[in-house]
Amino acid sequence: MQTPFRADAELCDHALDLCQRLIQIDTTNPPGNERPAADLLAVELRAAGLEPIVLESAPGRANVVARLRGTGAKEPLLLTAHLDVVEADAARWRHPPFSGEIADGCVWGRGAIDMKNMAAMSVAILCRMAREGLKLERDIIFAGVADEEAGCQQGSLWLCKHHPELVRAEFAIGEGGGFNIFIGPRPFFTVQVAEKGVCWVRARVRGEPGHGSMPRADSAVIKLAEAIARLGKRGLPRRMTAVVGDFIDAVAKEQPALARPFLKRLLSPSLSPFVLERIPDRSVARGLSAMLGNTASPTVLRAGDKTNVIPGVAEVEIDGRTLPGQTTEDFLRELSEVLGPEVELEVMRELPPVVTEPRASDLWDTIHEVLREREPEAAIVPYMLPGFTDAKAFTQLGARWYGFAPVKMPRGMRFADLFHGHDERIPVEGLRWGTEVLAEVVARFAQGSAT
Repeated sequence: MQTPFRADAELCDHALDLCQRLIQIDTTNPPGNERPAADLLAVELRAAGLEPIVLESAPGRANVVARLRGTGAKEPLLLTAHLDVVEADAARWRHPPFSGEIADGCVWGRGAIDMKNMAAMSVAILCRMAREGLKLERDIIFAGVADEEAGCQQGSLWLCKHHPELVRAEFAIGEGGGFNIFIGPRPFFTVQVAEKGVCWVRARVRGEPGHGSMPRADSAVIKLAEAIARLGKRGLPRRMTAVVGDFIDAVAKEQPALARPFLKRLLSPSLSPFVLERIPDRSVARGLSAMLGNTASPTVLRAGDKTNVIPGVAEVEIDGRTLPGQTTEDFLRELSEVLGPEVELEVMRELPPVVTEPRASDLWDTIHEVLREREPEAAIVPYMLPGFTDAKAFTQLGARWYGFAPVKMPRGMRFADLFHGHDERIPVEGLRWGTEVLAEVVARFAQGSAT
């Protein structure tokens, strides 16, 4: 019987060092240019005796895949992380966004949370397991992918289309959960089992053009502005889904007796706005609100080319997100009812919602088991991510997806506020904790009876 695999200080140091070095590589998407990050990880994996493959979907748009082989008694487990990041306005940061600097107990930089931390942890764990010659029932695959921040076309979707044999797995662990949140007196750890769909829309309004010196109340710009204002004020209808209902039930159960019925009112579409307005932590309220219906956020405005010309066309791009069970047609109908009949809607991009069914599995049980051992005072809750992840691709090959990139945040530091925000950072101790937890989950699940 082999010695059980355990994370130690050396493994955590490796993950920390890798996270810093990955952050120092600017993979802002666009243009992405993930190749240097993929090459860095390939060098690490090759040094551990593995045979990574670097695949470019376009010049510079690189994906790296490696496999630690088991006996094949059970189907593979995929660990995945995207290597691209969103833009960062360096002038708004306390520490340079591509420095990987350690300050105030945190590693600072774009990608520290989203999600070079997961790439670093996964590669460090895979390298250690390879060096120790662990006996595994399952192959463990690592996929570091490009382009997730712009829709996955050059990354996971490309891999699944052109090289499915490299990444096909029974289960996949990626981003979307694993972080702790504080609601009331008790901490909660999330495990993502669902994520919203995507419907990016271009909304267009036409009107009479004219000279800027003679204002028109019916101009395209005015009509579009009024439609956007209605959307901002009204939003889209509230709807309840099973996974969100389970999440709210689990959170309410851990609150003081007087607070439980108040939170339960979130389950009612007619009462949830009243509850959301009275939640003092506005970050928590925004997160809950996004889970309670389809959402539509105006993000890009376009109209006119000259200051003295009233344009005949005005457009806004809208980031739409759809609940499980809702279709693109459902979303467009809701959006049109708010914007009004004069607004033309053109779908730019759509991706379906993802739900892991059935939720219960050996991997689900293993995640819960490890978290209960490490954080006995915390509750573990199923979670629906308002955004999207590479689950959109890997579930097409049959993988059952769990969003679980573990990190422990101190009270007062909110994961959701750091995600795509200024001063993105990860607590050093939170990263070390996450490395230990992920290593324990992966080892127990992949070793099985091979221990």
